[in-house]
Formats: sequence, C-alpha cells, structure tokens
Amino acid sequence: MDFVQQEQGFLGISESDGCAPDDAKVVVIPFGLEATVSYGAGTAKGPQAIIEASHQVELFDEELWREACFGYGVATLKPFPIKTPVAKAIKQLADIVGTVLDQGKFPLILGGEHGLTPGAIRAFMKRLGKLSILHFDAHADLRDGYDGEHFSHAAAMRRVLDEGDINLVSIGIRNISAGEIPFLEKNSDHIKIFWGKDRLSYDPVKIVDALGDAPVFVSFDLDGFDSSLMPATGTPEPGGLFWDDVMPILREAGKRKTIIGADVVELAPMASNHAPDFLAAKLCYKILNYALSPHPSA
Repeated sequence: MDFVQQEQGFLGISESDGCAPDDAKVVVIPFGLEATVSYGAGTAKGPQAIIEASHQVELFDEELWREACFGYGVATLKPFPIKTPVAKAIKQLADIVGTVLDQGKFPLILGGEHGLTPGAIRAFMKRLGKLSILHFDAHADLRDGYDGEHFSHAAAMRRVLDEGDINLVSIGIRNISAGEIPFLEKNSDHIKIFWGKDRLSYDPVKIVDALGDAPVFVSFDLDGFDSSLMPATGTPEPGGLFWDDVMPILREAGKRKTIIGADVVELAPMASNHAPDFLAAKLCYKILNYALSPHPSA
C-alpha cells in the first residue's frame, strides 16, 4: 500500500511522534466515488476535505483523558483513480479493504457517495461470514437500484444485505419510499430501523442490543445529521440527528461491541462553509476512539 506522508494524512500526526505507517492500526482509505448522486454533487472532494479539516481536530479527547490516536496510530493511503463503472469501483474497494484486513488493520473509508459501502462489506463478509451494520442515515437506502443503476447510493443498504448474513440497524431514518416498505417488512428479522422522528426517546442500550453478537461495521452517511448541522451533503434532510444524539450510541457500541471498520460518506464540501468538513473529521476521530481506545468506565 502506498501512503501519503504522515503530516499530510488524517490527523496530520508525524512519524516523529511515533506514528510510522507500518505500525499504525488504522488505515484511512480516501475513496471519492461520485457516480450515482441524484441531487447535489461534490462527493468526489469529500475525502480530501475531511483529511484537511482533521489537521484542526484537537487530539486530546476529554472523555478518554488522553490523546487517544497515539494508542493506535493512523496511516492514510495516497489518492488513486477510482474505476468505472460503479460495479468495478465496488470490487476495487473490496480488494483494498481486504488487503487492509489481511494485515490486521482497521479500515476507515472516507467517501464519496454511499454506494461504496457494499464494497467494504464484501471484504469483511469474505473473511468473517457474519456482520452487523450500525447505519446512520436520513434514508433507508433499501431500494433495489435507482435511476437504472443497481449499485446506486439510494440502494446502498439493499446491496449490503446482498452480501450474506448481515444484521442491519439503521438510525435517524426519515426518508423512505413506498417501494422499500415491502422489502423492509419481509426482512424485519434482520433490519431494525430507529426512525428520526423518535430521536428524542432513543435508548442507546436498546439500539446497541439490536446489533446482536456479530462484529460491527459503522456506516455513517452524513445526511443522517440534521440539515442545519450538515448542509454540505447531496441530499440534506430536516428533522435529523445532532451531535449529542449520535455520541451516546457510538460510545455504547464501542463499550459493548467489537467495531472492526467504518465509513463516513456523502460529504459534498461547500467553499463558503468549512464547519461540515470539521464535523466529519471529528466524527471520524470519535469513531476511532470509541472503537480502538478503551473508555475509562468500560
């Protein structure tokens, strides 16, 4: 794998601080797939915007009371051309994630549109055979394709479920089409939705219980956040999640489950507003900390 210089990668941690790529537990994979977006564009620029914003994220985590990243280390792959059509891009990502997993490392994929997620999951399923997905999103993404594209971002979770024995727990959903309902109802034994309309009564323990006993992959579509907080996405939705809705769920999952990988997708940077880029970068850091750095009260 070909890495950028550490100072240019996610979090900007230098090798002089003891974070050589070979020793890093985390491999950041920038994958700016932008092929099936159906409203606003710009996801191809999302990974680099997150990486640049991450250089402004304070490394000291007040929950953990330490600079957690030094306990696991982060290396960032150099950008590379993404194959076309989408089916080839998904296979490409599956191969990359597979290489990361075979080296015993934690993949963090920066998107790019949500249509990339089936590629990451394919690599995990090939090695594990069973997985739970902790899915944050405004949309159920259970369509069987969209606008003629089988691997559309609007079908991301439907294509994920094609990969085998997967338990899907979706949080923040507030946009689902009538055509998705029969599939949801038919597969209610392994799809659990916590609707956005109910966010004020979320119980993180119940949400995490729904994940079952399989290893967990976190898939975070940034439009899961309320559009007032995250306008920099192709399909912003009102009525969404806020930071303090999300953190208790991720914290509980990190305490009680084994989180083995993650993606953060659908950032479409806005030149006039860098706050969403920073939010995405800090979210990535918190996911890594909850997954890889034991909480003092755990």
